[in-house]
Amino acid sequence: MGFDTHQLVENRELWLGGIKIKHDKGALGHSDADVLIHAICDALLGASNLRDIGFHFSNQDAKYKNIDSKILLKETCNLLKSNNWKIGNIDATLVLEEPKINPHVEDMKQVLAATIEISAENISIKATTNETMGYVGRKEGINAYAVCLIHKI
Repeated sequence: MGFDTHQLVENRELWLGGIKIKHDKGALGHSDADVLIHAICDALLGASNLRDIGFHFSNQDAKYKNIDSKILLKETCNLLKSNNWKIGNIDATLVLEEPKINPHVEDMKQVLAATIEISAENISIKATTNETMGYVGRKEGINAYAVCLIHKI
C-alpha cells in the first residue's frame, strides 16, 4: 500500500499519472510532484520489502530535482525485477476537489502501463473528492493511495 500527498500551489504544472493536466495549480515538490506515481512507487517498494520512495530517491539529492516521476517509477520497476518480483496489478485512488480526473484516466493508464510494462487492464485509477473538508477540500493539497499485487518469480 502506498500513500503520497502534495501541496497545491500556483505557478506549478500539475502532473498526475505521468501526464500533464491543465489546471490553475500544480503540486509542489522536489520532483515533478506526481502524487499518483509516488503512491504507486511506495506500494510497489513496500510490497517487495524494498523500503520506500524516499529511501531510493531522496528529496535531498539534487539529481532528482524536477525529475519526471515516470523515471522514478521505471527505476522502481527495475528494482522489483532485479529482486525477482513481477507486478500483477495496481489499484489507485486520487483525492482532490478539482480538476475532474475521469477525462484523463485512460491516458494515465496508457502511460503507466507503458512505463511499468504491464497491460493497462491491470491498472485501475479512481478519483474522489474530500467533500470540501480539510486541506484537500480547501483545494490546498492532493492525496493519492495505491495498492498493488506482486508475485515472486
